[in-house]
Amino acid sequence: MQGVVAEIEKLGATLVAICSQRLEFLKKMQEKHNLSFDILRDEGNRYAEKLGLRHVFPDYLQEVYRSIKIDVPRLNGEPSWSLAMPARYVVNKQGIVIAADFDPDYTTRPEPEKVLADLQSIS
Repeated sequence: MQGVVAEIEKLGATLVAICSQRLEFLKKMQEKHNLSFDILRDEGNRYAEKLGLRHVFPDYLQEVYRSIKIDVPRLNGEPSWSLAMPARYVVNKQGIVIAADFDPDYTTRPEPEKVLADLQSIS
């Protein structure tokens, strides 16, 4: 998404990401990837839950993640073993969602060009 931030801003929009990770990890992510947009923290995935996007890892998957040294509770700073499904919303100036994409498969994400096309449709 960083590659289309300037184009998003030219269309009068703002890109914001929301993630459940602790602030220290979010800052590292911003620095590592040189991100110019804000990343907000959704502590405990409470907002994701309101949107129907919160996923709690079943026991067997927790074991898989532990075996490959991915400590979700440590990253999130709380014990729930939950993450949000990746989602993208385009909201107009009146606060109405005009486009939404989400998928339980975290590897499936909309292309940045789709964001631009959605924004251009409301310009």
